[in-house]
Amino acid sequence: MLEGTQLTRFLRTVAWLGLLVACRLLVGPDTVSAISRQIVVAGNGPEQPVIRELGMAFEKANPGTAIDIEWDKNLKPVQMVKSGRAQIAVTGMSDPELKAIPIAWDGVAVIVNFANPVNEVTSEQVRGLFTGAIQRWSELDGSDARVEPIRRPPDRNLQGFEQILGIGDQLTASTTVMRSDDSVLRAVSGKATAVAYMSLSAALEAQEQGIPIRVLMVDKVDPGEPTVKDGRYKLRRPVLLLTGKEPDALTEAFTAFARSTVGQQIVDTMFAAYTTQAEQTEQA
Repeated sequence: MLEGTQLTRFLRTVAWLGLLVACRLLVGPDTVSAISRQIVVAGNGPEQPVIRELGMAFEKANPGTAIDIEWDKNLKPVQMVKSGRAQIAVTGMSDPELKAIPIAWDGVAVIVNFANPVNEVTSEQVRGLFTGAIQRWSELDGSDARVEPIRRPPDRNLQGFEQILGIGDQLTASTTVMRSDDSVLRAVSGKATAVAYMSLSAALEAQEQGIPIRVLMVDKVDPGEPTVKDGRYKLRRPVLLLTGKEPDALTEAFTAFARSTVGQQIVDTMFAAYTTQAEQTEQA
């Protein structure tokens, strides 16, 4: 039996515990994340090095915060945000249920084996390579060998490539599907008849490392940071940070940092810093 002061203390403890439970239920996971000063950023594409650098810089500028990065080719980052397992998804496609913050432009490279004599193509010819309209490289002044296209799975960050070209429903049934950039690079570097697409930044880095691939010129435009940034190179996708419609304070602070001058300098080491259509017009 509890009497007097002991009973009073017990009742106060029960009341406080009940209040804490009620507050936790009311504030939800976003506010809890803000209180804990920790958020999770999830992704599965080529953006990991830049996101890691952004996270480290943000933590240094904001002592006591933690940006945990979960990255794997098999992750579904958008679903992780929707389920509350992550606060930010890094992707190239927006989602009507989430808020999208663009932080960069990434070109989409069309790559062939270095032994392939083809150096440039038009957008229409790229479309033909992946829809089966062009079946032999001789149609592009190459060898008389069959074109072997490689595409990416729909949950990767390169869906914009197929949308830009309008080929989503026209892809040839014989197209090989490969998930990772590494597998694409191995396939194209080892097969003179292959053609694929991947992140431009990753493709240019592979070229610099001596991997025997060639990034094709498209519509007479050299793919590179300046032409991606100003929109002359049409095969590009935005790099987006997707959050809940009403993100917590820490999530909002991190996305704002990614768009800040310091954040954009970090982004610019791998991608083209984000510019709007109006800014591109002014620069032109």
